Amino acid sequence: MASPPPPRLTGSTAMTASSNDARPEGPAGHRPAAATPVGRRSAGRNGWAQPQTPGALSKRVQHRLTAPQATRTNAIHPGAWWLWALGLGTAASRTTNPLLLALLIGVAGYVVAARRTEAPWAHSYAAFVKLALAVLLIRLAFAVVLGSPIPGTHTLLTLPELPLPAWAEGIRIGGRVTAEGLTFALYDGLKLATLLICVGAANALANPARLLKSLPGALYEAGVAVVVALTFAPNLIADVQRLRAARRLRGRPDKGLRGLLQVGLPVLEGALERSVALAAAMDARGYGRTADVPPTVRRTTTALTLGGLVGVCAGTYGLLTAEGGSYGLPVLLAGLAAALAGLWLGGRRSLRTRYRPDAWGVRAWLVAASGAAVATLLILYASYAPSNSAALHPGVVPLTAPTLPLWPAAAILLGLLPAFIAPAPEHTRPKSAHPEHTRPKNTRKEPS
Repeated sequence: MASPPPPRLTGSTAMTASSNDARPEGPAGHRPAAATPVGRRSAGRNGWAQPQTPGALSKRVQHRLTAPQATRTNAIHPGAWWLWALGLGTAASRTTNPLLLALLIGVAGYVVAARRTEAPWAHSYAAFVKLALAVLLIRLAFAVVLGSPIPGTHTLLTLPELPLPAWAEGIRIGGRVTAEGLTFALYDGLKLATLLICVGAANALANPARLLKSLPGALYEAGVAVVVALTFAPNLIADVQRLRAARRLRGRPDKGLRGLLQVGLPVLEGALERSVALAAAMDARGYGRTADVPPTVRRTTTALTLGGLVGVCAGTYGLLTAEGGSYGLPVLLAGLAAALAGLWLGGRRSLRTRYRPDAWGVRAWLVAASGAAVATLLILYASYAPSNSAALHPGVVPLTAPTLPLWPAAAILLGLLPAFIAPAPEHTRPKSAHPEHTRPKNTRKEPS
């Protein structure tokens, strides 16, 4: 019987077969391996494209959503960090609810822990936290010793009261200490402590030198003074930590009054030497030089700047009072326009250029917008209904437990956005974030 005819190949199968037949044979009659089809899916053993597994797809999505490595070119603008911190501080000034204030402290601490670098100023956050705790304890001590204006019925203890003259009426030392007065002092002190922690977060995340570069030319001299003042505290803290560690290594005491005196003198000496070196370096680099500006431009700059500042103050006062609701916003906008024009004219006196200026990218906008959103949402929540103000400012007479309002809490959580979108420092990135870039371990055994 005749053998049946070979099956007819059609479509892509015929094209593949013809291409394989046309391929030249190698040595010993073996054909080279078939080419792997090109496509978005990975190729299997038989050369055909195989669908991606869910694990590979999730890794690709995770790689897309992971924040990039922090470098000099993609670092967040320092002004964005300050706007974010000021937004959290504005939200803290709008409430005395201890639960919301604790949530703000947690948000600021998490972002600092996730995105601060190993720079000297980044280690000042712990000092600001300690300062906030000291302020809170001092506020409570004043409430105990000097009394509180809040009347209360729940007496905790009674201290001996010192008699004061008639001209000191309204002030007392000692007396009854009530639970209502202590609770009011706790709420008030916690709000101030939260403000200090927000400022500490900005100091730990923003580069002060880069912040100075971003200032306009008219504010350059004032900016130098402000930046030097802002960097004094982190450098002072770093010097204290370095000297205390050196004394511990030498077996000498670093605590108490004796340790404080022996550490304080070298710190002050180092600060003085650093100030003299900084002044000499700035003088050698030509800081303080000004261009020749006509007197008319100088007078116009002064008038615009002062008039703009007065307009900003008057407009802000009009917005905060009920009588100035009609003229507050126009005066504020006119004052801002005049002040910006004065700053632009004043920048012509500055003879300096900017090397590699910092770009305000999309991530910087998102960081600044997250802080502004927290402040705006809390302000809108307080002004929406009178009952919302009671949730933001829990009463102490009668003494009641504070409650956590859901909408303000959700608004505060928006402040966590910089922890996920800002470029991650090198020490905070997980080692297995990109497994395709990791080098395999050497498993070869060395000869004995």
